[in-house]
Formats: sequence, structure tokens, C-alpha cells
Amino acid sequence: MQEAVSNRGNKKGITLFVVVAMTFMATLDSSIVNVALPVMSSKMGVPLSSVEWVVASYSIIICATLLFFGRLGDIIGKSKVFQCGTVLFTIASLLCGLCHSFTPLVVSRFVQGIGASAYMANNQGIITELFPREGRGKALGILIAAVALGNMIGPSTGGFILSALSWNFIFWINVPMGIIVFLLGLKYLPKSESSGGKMDKIGAVLQFGGTLLLFGALIEAQKTGFANPYILTAILLALILIALFIGMEKKHGQPLLELKIFKNTQFLLYLICALTSFVCIAASIILLPFYLQDTLKLTPAQAGLFLILSPLILAFLSPVCGTISDKVGSEVISLAGLLIMGLGFFLMSRLYEHSSIMSCAIFVSIMAVGQSLFQPANNSLIMSTCPKNKLGIVGSVSSLVRNLGQIVGITLSTTLLYRFMSWKLNSHVSDYVKGRDDVFVYGMKSVYLILVTICCLGAALTAFRLFYVKSKTIQSEEMDK
Repeated sequence: MQEAVSNRGNKKGITLFVVVAMTFMATLDSSIVNVALPVMSSKMGVPLSSVEWVVASYSIIICATLLFFGRLGDIIGKSKVFQCGTVLFTIASLLCGLCHSFTPLVVSRFVQGIGASAYMANNQGIITELFPREGRGKALGILIAAVALGNMIGPSTGGFILSALSWNFIFWINVPMGIIVFLLGLKYLPKSESSGGKMDKIGAVLQFGGTLLLFGALIEAQKTGFANPYILTAILLALILIALFIGMEKKHGQPLLELKIFKNTQFLLYLICALTSFVCIAASIILLPFYLQDTLKLTPAQAGLFLILSPLILAFLSPVCGTISDKVGSEVISLAGLLIMGLGFFLMSRLYEHSSIMSCAIFVSIMAVGQSLFQPANNSLIMSTCPKNKLGIVGSVSSLVRNLGQIVGITLSTTLLYRFMSWKLNSHVSDYVKGRDDVFVYGMKSVYLILVTICCLGAALTAFRLFYVKSKTIQSEEMDK
């Protein structure tokens, strides 16, 4: 009897490893690429405005397909979709490593993002099925820790690879892990039952097309300008497709996205605040590698070690801050977190071409402390606003908002950066201007000041929702009397 229980426990442990390992690889792949962007830009001879597609393509395709794969997992089985995603991600990683020119690399990154989206959309569902009651919280905690760990070791790993090998190897490290996880998954992933149902195919196509057109146009506008007729046409068409998608979801019996959950005012406010934080963090992350390597003249290995600082703080402080928010109140802690993040962004706007690396480290640490306070508290608030039978939908929407924030942050920061750099030089700029570090720093400082404003808007919303919750509580107490 004990042996049977032990075997079940071991099987659960291996299954959890399979799910967590691929989540870790997806996060690692996202963070490891950032530190390699300056090297890729130089080796492939493409400007900064183009090389950001290596990062953006991955996030855009995840946003465009996350809802589809989540629904597909419910229809045909989560494990099947997870395994297909693992295979696709592994093959695409191999192809990324084989690329030596820009266009094939971006295409391969799109395919890699599709694979990552397939298993990211179903990892929490598999864990929920695997741990019906006992151990679920711990298992989901391990999943979150894997995300933090991937972000933590990605930059340093990428830095060391770039110092010894070509940038292609940052993709090849995914291949052996992908093969191992796939083989283990064949044996240990649960045979999840399909629920049947129908796929909202038209909705999926509309959301896919609208997302690709909108963010693709916003990124390309950095080079051509927003007055370009092709850019304007793409944005208009994207908005039409998104409007049609929303209209379809209201009428569909089994929609990709249940719009009813957005009628909850508190949930919507929490989600908007989460979006503002992800936008600000992604905007900062895309700028830092270029400031460290091109302005402060750090090597890729040194920059990679520096970029480990923020996720390291996040990994250690987030559980502590989550515990504090349970005792003090998530509203108060999330407000404090946004204000501290805003302070960190303001301090980053005071950096210049000859700032010390210690000053930069202190400012980045302040941002990370704010993030550690805000994210666990706000996540708790998001999940607490909806009933248990909506947790899966809420989790998918939360993942979508996180990836959406990353794309918006990347697009916003680089668009504003080039605009401010162009003003400084009085000519169009779409790349780092060699020998003019002051031009990049001017643009970077201006972007950080705008991030301060965005953080303040998020803090204002948080203060409003804090007042809203308190007023509701007071009204409820008065009615009870």
C-alpha cells in the first residue's frame, strides 16, 4: 500500500517536472535573448529598430495564439496540446540556432513562440488536474518559482555563452531539454479527457490577425513613421478585426474569451494595473542591455551578470512580500509597490553616459523591490475577484495581459527612444548612433520619465480601487446594522 502511494507520488513529481521544465525553458529563452540583442545587431548588420523583432515576434505570436491553445486543450486534451507545443518549440529552437541571417531567424522565432504558447496555455490546467486538492498550491508555487528562475539565470547564461561561443548557441541549449521533456511526457503526462465542444474558429482567426497586424505595424512604424499609408492601413484593419472579434465573442456560445468576466469592475481595475506594470518592466528590460554594453562599455558576460540582479531580488522577495500582503492587505502593498517602481524609474532617468555601475545597480534594485511588492499582491487580487469555476479563464487572461504588456512595453519604449533621439540629432534615427552615447542616453532618460508617468497612473488607479473597496466594505457593514 505504502509502495503504491510512493509510486503515485513519484509519478506526480516527474509529471510536475515535465510541466515546470518547459515553463522554465520558455522563460529562459525570453530572457536569454535580451542580452544578445546588441551582438545580433552587430553580427547580422541590422539596426536596433529591426533586431527587436527577435524579441517581439516571440511575444506577439504568444499573444495571438494563447486563447486558441487554451480552448484547444479543453477540446482535445491539455496533455496532447502541451506535447505538440514541446515538439514545435524544440524544432524551432534548433532552427533558430542554425540561422545566420535576420529574416529566417525571425520566422523561426515565430514558430518557437507558437510552441511556447501551446504549452503555456495548458501548464496550469495540467497541474490543476494532477493536484485536485492536496499540494496544488505548492505545485503552482513551484511553477511561479520556475518563471523567476528562468528570468534570473537567462541573462547571465546568455552573457557567458556570448563570451565563449556564437549567439546561435543560446537557442541550441533548449534542444536537449526539449527532447528529454517530450520523452518523459509520453509516459508521465496525464491522459486528460477531452470535453468536446466546438472551437470558435472565426474568433481565433480574427484575434490572430488583429494582434499580428496591430503590433507588427507599431514596430515597423519606428522605421517608416506613422504617416506611412501601409502602416495606417494595417492599424485600421487591425482595429476592425479586433472589433469584429469582440462582437463575435458576445454572441458565440463557446467563445475563446468570456467577456462577462470584465463586467467585474474590481477585476478590470486589477488587470489594468497589472498591464501598466508589465509595460513598464518590459520597456526597461529592452533598454538596459544597450545602455550597459554600448554606453557603459560592459562585455556581454558582465552585462549578463548585471541583468541577473532584478530577477534575483524578485525570486527572493516575492514570497516574503506575498506573505506580508496576506497580513497587511494586498491593496496597500500593491500601491506601495507601484510607487517604489515609479521611484526606481525616476532614478534611472538621472543616469548619464559616465554613471557608475553601482548607481545603476541601486536604481535597478529599487525597481525590483517595487515589482516584488506589487506582483504577488496584485495577482492575489485578480484571482480573488472571480468564482472558482472561472479560475481557468482568469488565468489565461492574466497570462495574455502579461504577454500583451511585454509587447506594448517593447514597442512603446523603442518608438519613444527613436523619436527622442531623432529630436536630439534633428534627423531620423532608428539605431544606436556610434560615437554619440549622449544621444542614446537622452532618449533613454526621456523614456524613463514617461514610465514614471505610467506608474503614477497605475498608482492612482490602485488608490482608487483601495478607496472603492473600503467604501464598499463600509456600506456593507452599515447595511448589516
